[in-house]
Amino acid sequence: MAVRKKQDDSGEPPAPLWQRLEGAAAVPRQILTPQLIATTAVAIADADGLDAITMRRLATDLGVAPMAAYRYVSGKEDVLELMVDLAYAELSAEPVPGGWRAGLRAQALDTRELMLRHPWLVQLSPQTAFALTPHRMAAAERALAVLEEAVADPDARMAAVRTVEAYVHGAVGVEVSMRQLMAGEGLGSGHELREALAPQMVWLLRTGRYPAVQRYVHGAVRKDDAAWQFEAGLDAVIDGLGGRFVGGGAAR
Repeated sequence: MAVRKKQDDSGEPPAPLWQRLEGAAAVPRQILTPQLIATTAVAIADADGLDAITMRRLATDLGVAPMAAYRYVSGKEDVLELMVDLAYAELSAEPVPGGWRAGLRAQALDTRELMLRHPWLVQLSPQTAFALTPHRMAAAERALAVLEEAVADPDARMAAVRTVEAYVHGAVGVEVSMRQLMAGEGLGSGHELREALAPQMVWLLRTGRYPAVQRYVHGAVRKDDAAWQFEAGLDAVIDGLGGRFVGGGAAR
């Protein structure tokens, strides 16, 4: 578990996963490694979803005895933490020129692509979703660091980072759910989805109760441009942060 673990036989809680792994002694001619466990588990989740991650399935795909992985992990929750860390290692660590706006924007776009590659990231339990792993901590470090020159108040910096993170996770969560709906219904495009929903939509609009929705339906030209929708919302969020925390007196 990411936040709290049961006590061991000595009555003390075990050390955190990452502390245990960093302090583990090297094994000669080692076949199984935490990296291999994580890589295999991510491949399973990418192909078959988060529910497919079991210790038995993992052992089968690794080609090892069912208990072999327990040398490194105490169970599925530790495996999920390894997976999250491996996924977040894909985020770019390269500095982005252009100040805090460009830095936050680049990381948000990078995170969207990460979550679309690994849609199981939006389905994690709260315990794993808030797990502190080295690469997740590195992402938080980069986001906070780009704000230090512009925003003096550390609480304001964290509020800004969490606001962008909330937008990214919310927007991408909707996008992933829509993709999964379309895949489950065998629909290949947004147009096909709208055709499938047309009877309900037509009836609702004919009631006359939803004039703003009707104007959107007839006037919008970017209904299927998920990237544009995401970036437009992201830019609005970042502009708002600039006015509140930078232009609003929280800057140095």
